[in-house]
Amino acid sequence: MSSEKRKVFESLYQEFYSMVFQVSLGFVKGDRALADDLSQEVFINTWNALEKFQGRSSHKTWIYRITVNTCLQFLRKYQKRNPRRLDESGLEMPSHSQNEALKEQNERLYQAIGRLEELDRLIIMMVLDELKYEEIANVVGVTEATLRVKIHRIKARLKKLMNNE
Repeated sequence: MSSEKRKVFESLYQEFYSMVFQVSLGFVKGDRALADDLSQEVFINTWNALEKFQGRSSHKTWIYRITVNTCLQFLRKYQKRNPRRLDESGLEMPSHSQNEALKEQNERLYQAIGRLEELDRLIIMMVLDELKYEEIANVVGVTEATLRVKIHRIKARLKKLMNNE
């Protein structure tokens, strides 16, 4: 293992772990243990692919892609073996939230996000992480104009899901 590779990896891990965890958390509908496992898997995949990084995108976009691919692959395998667990899991919100009303609203939002299709869930999680639309479009593989339409439709769907609960 080269010292340079280890330094780059450690830097990426420090900078992007919380982002990877939050995206993973969205994919597994708030199951913190699964999100932690997925985050570790993402960084294993990052380590294995580090020498293949070509610099065509930012490290953040590249790690997002690895995160999404890892999460989607996990969900496909996991849901075949345990089709109900992810659908029935409750959302565990972070304990640092002091405002109960905000906590409840966040719970409802994440539960609604969990009911979206995989791609829509990915897009809205990146929007919530305040990524630029250009970056999101690159990760998803669509134009910015198409992305804006998708985001508008996703927000409308979330509003419907939250009002019908």
